[in-house]
Amino acid sequence: MDFSIGNVAGGGAVPAVIAAPDGELSQKFDPKALQGAAKADAAEHQASVWEAFRIHKKAIFWSMALSGALIMEGYDVVVIGSFYGQPNFLKRFGVPAPGSTNGYVIPAQWQSALSNGSSAGGIIGLLFNGWAADRYGPKVVMMTSIIALTGFIFIMVFANSLTMLVIGEVFCGIPWGVFQTLTTAYASEVCPIQLRGYLTAYVNLCWGVGILLSSGVVKATLPINSDWSWRLPFVVQWVWVVPLFLIVYFCPPSPWWLVRKGRLSEAEAAIKRLTNPKFFSDEDAANTVAMMEHTTELEALAAEGTSYLDCFRTTDARRTEIVMMVFAMQLLSGENLIGQGVQFLQTAGISTNLAFSLNMVLNSMFIIGTIVSWGLLTILGRRTLYTYGMACMSIVLWIIGGLGFVGTTTSMYTIGSLLIALNFIYNATLGPICYTLIGEVSSTRLRQKSIVLSRISYQIMNIICGIIVPRMLSPTSWNWGPKSGLFWAASAGFSTLYCFLRLPETKGRSYGELDLLFENKVPAWRFKSTKVDQFAVHHDDQYGSETDAGIKEKEVGGEVAHLE
Repeated sequence: MDFSIGNVAGGGAVPAVIAAPDGELSQKFDPKALQGAAKADAAEHQASVWEAFRIHKKAIFWSMALSGALIMEGYDVVVIGSFYGQPNFLKRFGVPAPGSTNGYVIPAQWQSALSNGSSAGGIIGLLFNGWAADRYGPKVVMMTSIIALTGFIFIMVFANSLTMLVIGEVFCGIPWGVFQTLTTAYASEVCPIQLRGYLTAYVNLCWGVGILLSSGVVKATLPINSDWSWRLPFVVQWVWVVPLFLIVYFCPPSPWWLVRKGRLSEAEAAIKRLTNPKFFSDEDAANTVAMMEHTTELEALAAEGTSYLDCFRTTDARRTEIVMMVFAMQLLSGENLIGQGVQFLQTAGISTNLAFSLNMVLNSMFIIGTIVSWGLLTILGRRTLYTYGMACMSIVLWIIGGLGFVGTTTSMYTIGSLLIALNFIYNATLGPICYTLIGEVSSTRLRQKSIVLSRISYQIMNIICGIIVPRMLSPTSWNWGPKSGLFWAASAGFSTLYCFLRLPETKGRSYGELDLLFENKVPAWRFKSTKVDQFAVHHDDQYGSETDAGIKEKEVGGEVAHLE
């Protein structure tokens, strides 16, 4: 089926309204079901944030609880990076380096191996999850991953060599890869339009909680003069295994997944568990399932496959490219310097104790920034926040890189302050908005696999950064120190240009509307202004009078684009 609209694809005038196909969908739905789907869509669009909160309080709770799994991954990301400046860890596994702050360093190649171990395992876990979650359901895969992680943590706690630590990182990375995608997909599927941005952005806050927690634990164990000063931070990971398993066991399944499997009565039951019966009736639940069915069928008209290859076919290729770039640009923005905060601050000439204290302040920005992003999300769109956040990071990195040539005491503390500002900008814009975008840009039928591919692009970039960043900072390798900011400033600058050209605005759009925008090849910069009528049976205030329940073209004083 040809979904292209000539004047849209060619960059000409966008139709006044983009509408759903007339014939095929109306044949699959009886008029009553179609009207119910349209009614659910209209109600979701018209609800205020307070009304959405009142109706979907249970969905908010379960989404936030499940996203807590990312605390574990965020915790480990900084634990390993912090150990590169931890005296007892360096004495146990490092090599003598007389010119360094602690007298020992972990060789750059081992830093790369440790940093990349969890990324390599994450790719394995991501690929497994993309297949298993579609087949067995997210809940089964999540519980299996938690059980596996419980055993893998033993390897980290009782490691007696860098090789064993790398192996442990690889194995732990597999379940972390599962957590990365399932939590974001769940948040994007159980929450309405008004709350979707906040709940997907909350995933970044969970990362921040884990990162801040690890910074505090590592600093608290500094005075311990034995191997337990670095073993204990790994032990802490066992604390939330049981609570997380119970949360997953009792949480309602994703109704979108159940609809895709044809289990409509179960989907309706799941929606009832996720909503407040005082404000959301049985009829509302049935209408919502009908809307999910309609969106799923709408996507099936464009392409029916659900394999990884289908992510790169027809209009899904563009959507996959965007979500992969959105995640990869998190690292291209220079964010990876924050993950190596302690070592970066030490190479700038700051003492070990102060470096760990500043690292806690640095990592608190994950929480503070995400909370600020919720306010910004209310005012600004996803495209605006992500693009201008990237531009601001580029500017700050240029300044950091330039100060690397000064070398005075004042410049050292200025660099530390700017690194904190950089992390705040990242976590008020790119960090949380990334999760919102990948949950909204991907199609519902390919969401699990699209998010998997986006995260794999992040992991590949993480492996590349894990190879070059330790060499940039290590006194025994390239020894660029703060000057490495210039490299990442240029990278963030090119990423800003990509955002202007390719990143669409998804705020306030239902999944069905986004399907139609992508299928009509609307340019990224026109997503916000283009009107979409998914059902052609409502939105009287925008499009004129209603027609019969069947999907018929409306006269709107301008061109109407139908998919044929």
